[in-house]
Amino acid sequence: MTYGTLTEAEARDLRLLAGIMIPASTAHGVPGADDGLIFADILKSLERDTADAQSALKQLRELSGGPFAELEPERRTEVAMRFKEEGGAPLFALNRVVLLCYYRDDRVMRALGQEPRSPFPKGHVVEQGDWSLLDPVRKRAPMWRRV
Repeated sequence: MTYGTLTEAEARDLRLLAGIMIPASTAHGVPGADDGLIFADILKSLERDTADAQSALKQLRELSGGPFAELEPERRTEVAMRFKEEGGAPLFALNRVVLLCYYRDDRVMRALGQEPRSPFPKGHVVEQGDWSLLDPVRKRAPMWRRV
């Protein structure tokens, strides 16, 4: 059986990894990224990142010495922290999908004090930051070739 484009074993490993990446918080009233609804969205949203996800999960399996899901919870956390350091571009792509799907969840948006809706056409108010932080960028020479 497959889960989207991942095998059952890959999906199981990914779900446990997602739960370590973004754990549930009772203090903030939010689910973890391994929540059923969020995880289903992650699987559905892999699309162009499927090859990177599979590459990342293969690397995770190698670091685990077998299926990540079969490790004890403490060992899983150790392997995940090592994977965080060594995962590279495939892990970055996987991380992006997990974060996008997590912050798309209505429960998470409500916990952040946001109305769970798309930003357009109403938009969202964004507090102004310190624009002087861009001064070094404004002062540097152009990075492109003039035509």
